[in-house]
Parts: sequence; C-alpha cells; structure tokens
Amino acid sequence: MSARALLQAIGLLLAWVALPAQAIPAFAEQTGQPCSQCHVGAFGPQLKPYGRDFKLYGYTASDGESHLPGLALTLQSGFTHTADTQPGNADQGLKPNNNLILDQQISGYFGGRLGHDVGAFVQVTYDGTAAAWQWDNTDVRYAHATSLFGRDAVFGLTLNNSPTVQDLWNSTPVWGFPYNASSVAATPASSALLDGGLGEQVLGLGAYAVWNDLVYAEFASYRALNGAFLNHLGTGPNRTGSTDIYSGAIPYLRLALMHETDEHYLQAGFLALDAARLPGGDRTTGLADRVQDRGIDANYAWKGSDVHYVSAHALWLRENLDLAASQLLTGSLPHDRLDTLRADLSYSWRNTWTPTVQWFRTTGSADPVYWGTAGQVPDSRGQVFEIAWSPLGKPESLPAWLNLRAALQFVRYDQFDGDHSLAAQHNTAYLSFWFAFSPTYALEARAAGPAGH
Repeated sequence: MSARALLQAIGLLLAWVALPAQAIPAFAEQTGQPCSQCHVGAFGPQLKPYGRDFKLYGYTASDGESHLPGLALTLQSGFTHTADTQPGNADQGLKPNNNLILDQQISGYFGGRLGHDVGAFVQVTYDGTAAAWQWDNTDVRYAHATSLFGRDAVFGLTLNNSPTVQDLWNSTPVWGFPYNASSVAATPASSALLDGGLGEQVLGLGAYAVWNDLVYAEFASYRALNGAFLNHLGTGPNRTGSTDIYSGAIPYLRLALMHETDEHYLQAGFLALDAARLPGGDRTTGLADRVQDRGIDANYAWKGSDVHYVSAHALWLRENLDLAASQLLTGSLPHDRLDTLRADLSYSWRNTWTPTVQWFRTTGSADPVYWGTAGQVPDSRGQVFEIAWSPLGKPESLPAWLNLRAALQFVRYDQFDGDHSLAAQHNTAYLSFWFAFSPTYALEARAAGPAGH
C-alpha cells in the first residue's frame, strides 16, 4: 500500500471521527452484541435471524447507551495458487502464479443508527491489486414498525447503489458465497446483469414491506450514474473498461415468503430486473439492447444450538437478451439467453469452524460474437470448497472490538467459458486472512476499563 493511500485512509478516518455525536455507532458497539449474534461463524456477511432483523429495521437496534460515531476497518490478505500460470497477471505487475497480496482489500465502514428509524451501511474500499480507492456497498434505510390487519408489519425505504445490496438473504449476488475470493485468479467471463453487473454503477430508491414475518415485498427503481462522476468514485469506465450506457429507469422487484420456528428458518423468493443498454455507448443505431433478468432463490437454516448451525442457499437466474443494437453493431444473434445456478451448504461448529461447499453452473445460447468465448458458448461449471476459522467474535472473546476470519478455499472447474479440455488449468487454491477492527469501539472499551474489554 502506498504512503499516499495510507494518508488518504487516515484522513478519511479523521473526517468520520469528526462527525456529530448523533452519527452512527458500529453495529456490535451499538447493540452490545457479539458478532456471533448476527453472523454465522461469528464473522459476516452470512446472516442469522437477528442479523436479518437488524438490517430490516434500518440498522437502528441499540443497547440504549450513548456511543461514539461508529467506524470499522477490514483488511483482506490472500495467497493465490492456480493450476496453471495466469499470463494476465503480468499486466498488474504480479507474478504468473503464487501471488501473495497483503493489501488485497482494505475497507472502511460507516454503519448504524443515524436517527429515529434511520440508519445506514456505507463502505469505501482500497483495492491493493489495482492500487485504487473506490466507492463500495452503500445502503441507507428508513424503517418503521407498525401493524396491518392486526399483524406486525414493517415499512421501509432504501437508498442504495447496487441491486441486492439491500437484500436480507445470502442467496442473492452481493452477499452470496463465496464471501471473499482471489483478486488475481481468472474467473468465467459471462454473468447476468443482476449478478453484480450494476454494482456501484447506479443509484436507486426502493420501498419495502414485511407483514406478519411471512411476506416480504420490495420495489426499487435505479438510474445509471454518469461515467465521469463514477470515475471520481473509482468505479467508472477508467476502472472497469466498460463504456456501455444504461438509459432510463431500471426497475427491480423482490418478493419472498418466509417461515421461522425455534429451530428452523425457511425462505423462498423471486427477483426481477429490466434494463435498456447502449453497447459501447453507441447511439447511432437508434436502438438499445434489452436485458431482462428473472430469478428464484431459497434459504434454509437449522439453528440447532450455540454449538451447531447449518445453513443452505440457492439461486437460479435466467437472463433473456434482446440484442437489437448489438446485432447491428457487432453481428451478434438477435436474441441470447444465460442461465445461472448456484447452491451452497455450510455447517458452523461453535461459531468457529465453518466448512462450506458450493455447486455452480452457467449455461447459455451459442453466440461466439456476443460472449467472446473460445468455446462458442458461455458455459462454466464447477465447485467451491472452503473451510473458515473465526477464533473471535463470540460472547467470551477478548477484545470485543477485533475479529478475524482465516479461510482455505479451493475452486474446481469442470468447464470454463465453454471449454472442457483446459478447464482444470483455472483451478485455484486461495488462502485468505480477513481482519476486522472498530477503532471507536476500542476507544470506548479502553475508557470503560477492564469491564469494557
């Protein structure tokens, strides 16, 4: 990490600390609860019911005490080994293989209660591989608890910068498994627009409601932000290389049914997004590509006890593409399709050891011009195996303001961008260390003495 980047980080922290006293405490600091109360394996982002409720109610739950403005920092470091060398790594100043990146990702967070019924989660990130800062996940909420037809209800608003960042479940793209991955290993080229394609590129306002802890409904409308403005935020064309423009409103719909007992939690849902895209920003055809994403997801948890916790998540996305503009500009087919399926299962023991396995598959129509893959189709499939260790974040853990997640992950490909014969060369072993630290919580704990950890 450069000295300039470090000074920027310190300046950002000082600016946050200078916020008025009514600003946001960190989540654990604000609630007085350990990380394991909200998160499976005592380290985010996988949520337990308490964590989902905390988000649903606008990040406003509190222990009733006064707190410093809440800040947190995380550092991700990782070592990556692939079955074959990665020639593209040289463009990033890296070795062809066996890369250790100590500052893979450094993030600053501003999260918690802003006022009555209003809270936020805001993240900025330094990407050590690209040596650049960027605007990251942002979700500002208003939530109000009431009753409807004699049953409990919650009505809320969310202002956010990425479809599904506001989602309560770990099946959808922003918070889905794997929760961190190598930044230098090659990954399949094709994914649905809803599968991260609009992340930090848009700003949207949505309204949501939950009735009787049974029905969830949300509707949001997004607008693409100006490319020059996004360049200042670190997520524009200068960073991504994409010059596509999304015109008009981008509607997003989310529906879900859920049911919870003392030991079990079940959810099944539907999500949809529509967008008009000008490929390469080209308006000469007078036409636009139409992107229509539809998906279903499911979540299950067996809450067991403080010793055992089982969770499972699944997502299927269908993307239908009407490529009226691309057909004229590049010679692609007039219509294409992309299907994405992911399912994972994890078991957490004493909120400390959490092995997880995921199956993933992407299939699509044959269109080598549009997908740009050597295998003529965008098809990829394989498995992810991971074991994570979180020694802190429990009620008995000291200090309470520090957390750590170490994980060993292996990604195995049976097919990669339509190719079977060379898929295994992309198999990746990844060892990561993820540290979390709240400076404001540490200051409060120090002021409180031994009783405050």
